[in-house]
Parts: sequence; C-alpha cells; structure tokens
Amino acid sequence: MLVDVPSIRSRRLELVSLSRAVVEALLRSSAEEAQSLLGADIPTGWPDEHDARFLRLRRKQLSLEPDTQPWLLRALVRTGPEKVMVGHAGFHGPPGANGLKAGDAVEIGYTVFPAFRGHGYATEAAAALLDWAQSEHEIRHFIASVAPANAPSLAIVRKLGFVQTGDQWDEEDGLELVFELTR
Repeated sequence: MLVDVPSIRSRRLELVSLSRAVVEALLRSSAEEAQSLLGADIPTGWPDEHDARFLRLRRKQLSLEPDTQPWLLRALVRTGPEKVMVGHAGFHGPPGANGLKAGDAVEIGYTVFPAFRGHGYATEAAAALLDWAQSEHEIRHFIASVAPANAPSLAIVRKLGFVQTGDQWDEEDGLELVFELTR
C-alpha cells in the first residue's frame, strides 16, 4: 500500500494526496485526526453528504487498487502561515479511468469550497495536475466533464485550452459537457 505520495506544488497551493487513513478519518467525522494527518485545517462541515459519497467511492478505489492513490483525490492546501484546505482535485483514476474510456487519457475533477472561490485556486490546481501528469507520466490526453450550468468551471476548462467534443449523461450529475485537451 502506498503511504507516501509526494505533493504537487503550485504557486499558492500544495496538492496533498488524501491517503486512505485521511479518508477514513473524514468519513468517521474525526476532523481533528484528519487535520493532523493532512497537516492543514479542514473547513467545518466538510465533507457534506455529497462529498461523503464521493469519499466512499475513493475509499473503495484505494482499498481495491492502492497503487492508484497518486491519481486520486488531493486536498488543495493553501500554503503560507495558515495551512487550510480550500478544496480538492484529482483524476478519476489512472489513465483509462475516464468517461470516454480512452486508454491514454485521464479525466480531471476539482472543487473549491464556496468561501475560497473567486481566487483562481481551481485553475491553478488543475494546471498543476495537468503539468504533473504530463511531466511525470507522459500523459498528453486530458478529459473534463462539466455541467452546462457551471459557468465558472466552463471558464476554467476553456482557459486551460480544453475544447468541447461532446456530451454525456452522468447517473449522479445529469447532463455533462465533455471537453478534451491534447498537449
């Protein structure tokens, strides 16, 4: 089992891999333990029920395939004197784990908590993830799925150079626009 997955750093963020131990603590509502393991403050009330379902999915992935941890969920920790988790980002899994089932592609996802939105954290985190996948793993094909009404996320993928290539139906989220980027 992977225990030490190096963080990805950007100008203002450290993207810290959420280990199974952190995910377990979060799902047990043990915020103090999760914060200690993460090394950063976690906003009160997180995870909500939507993100708890998401964390249960990631816990299952980590249990079945621990080697996928570097590709999965990362906390977006703001660097500086007060380390605080401002959101999370990652891929749906290693290459091939994406809505299009493209073997050479990874699908990115990101969330910035409401109190921290509007500061460019999602764009910065997504760019850092894309750079990491390309430089460390030679991935050049990226996918993003965005709800048509999610204007901020649509702006982010377009700013990063993604182009809409279709749409899909997600059982949990409904209609999503599919974007791809080849670097």
